[in-house]
Amino acid sequence: MHVVVMGCGRVGSAIARRLEQIGHSVAVIDQDPEAFRRLGPDFAGRQITGLGFDRQTLLDSGIDSAGAFAAVSSGDNSNIISARVARETFGVQHVVARIYDSKRAEVYERMGIPSVATVPWTVNRLLRELLSVKVSELWREPTGKVLLMRVTVTEVWVGRKLVELETATGARASWLIRFGEAQLPSASTVLQDGDQLVVAATDELTAHVHEVVERGPGGGEH
Repeated sequence: MHVVVMGCGRVGSAIARRLEQIGHSVAVIDQDPEAFRRLGPDFAGRQITGLGFDRQTLLDSGIDSAGAFAAVSSGDNSNIISARVARETFGVQHVVARIYDSKRAEVYERMGIPSVATVPWTVNRLLRELLSVKVSELWREPTGKVLLMRVTVTEVWVGRKLVELETATGARASWLIRFGEAQLPSASTVLQDGDQLVVAATDELTAHVHEVVERGPGGGEH
């Protein structure tokens, strides 16, 4: 997969190097050409000097063929504008933004753009968001047995009842996010394109949830 990283600070450079190490092609955007030194001499990806929300800069980075985009510069505004352009203009499937202001982060999460605050596990969380196909872990209760997972509804599930997905995965839907608004689903809820679910599951179910979400009804049967 091709991944575009906007921002070549400590986090951006670490993500870019890690992505390249595990076999992805990477392009890094930064306003300061000196920042690319953080990538080291062995980095083989593209290095583009410019603004991460500039159309031509993004095209130079290969955004039109990218499967993921990470906005991790030092500015909240730049990050969210870049993330929205990547998703809304270029249709990049996996977009994540690093946000310093926690109140803003909540707003962007409701818009469907995962955001990561400045915490020690930023790099790992960003990588998980970028590389997760359609399912990612949100929260785990203290005993570690039950977790909440965010599920993006795939094409194979559009038009089907939520109860079918619950039955097929064994997970239970806690709430549904549709058009940026959270709502409690009912037994008659029909899944739509763009829906995101938050489901409760156990560790034993997580791999099965991934498989069923990707393959559709019957996809996880053995």
